Amino acid sequence: MSEPAAPLHDDTARVVARLSGVRKRYGENTVLDNVDFTVRRGECVALVGPSGTGKTTVLRLLAGLETVSGGTTEITSSTSVVFQEPRLIQALRVWKNVLLDDAHRTGARTRAEAALRDVGLEDKLTSWPVSLSGGQAQRVAIARALQRNPELMLLDEPFSALDAFTRRSMQSLVSSLWARYGFGLVIVTHDLEEALLLADRIVILSQGRIHHEMRVELPRERDVTSAEFNLLKRALLSSFSLSMS
Repeated sequence: MSEPAAPLHDDTARVVARLSGVRKRYGENTVLDNVDFTVRRGECVALVGPSGTGKTTVLRLLAGLETVSGGTTEITSSTSVVFQEPRLIQALRVWKNVLLDDAHRTGARTRAEAALRDVGLEDKLTSWPVSLSGGQAQRVAIARALQRNPELMLLDEPFSALDAFTRRSMQSLVSSLWARYGFGLVIVTHDLEEALLLADRIVILSQGRIHHEMRVELPRERDVTSAEFNLLKRALLSSFSLSMS
């Protein structure tokens, strides 16, 4: 589907998104203030921080759903977004939800089937959304994002409504798809353990600014019980706590 990813942390990898000195205001309220943020192909970045610090605003800027009040943006045109809710159309069967306006094109159903196979739902091709579990519905949303062959995939707290077991399964799925297809991946999350599981760079936002960045130099797949994981988790918690003070 995509060309292989460049090695992680490779500074020669293609930049798929860059915010430079970005400011975002809503009326008198400044949500982002002088934010510099770059994502490369084959890189997974987690955005964390207290509520109201601008994480989702950064994501919406990257998705082209908002415009900046100041600064510049350079973002690939090949971008897909997965939101907190699957946002499926109940009147369309699963395969048509994957393709939406492209469902009428030649070979569309075959493309939808391939995307659903990638997320383990090829048997749900002709199902109605109402028959899906929460985890299955979110897999359809991921298949919809994936079939566009993105260079940049954006996830806005996509697993927050799922139970712990399903959440871990979805984290593994996203990690495997990212490793397989090599898109740049940005995930907004309130779950610091999730950030450590998925990302190789974690960005902490505080009061509309980047407070701290942390590299996650752990092999995959990551073991949440390992001493190295918990050492990084304590360091991240410390940085997160400082961002709130």
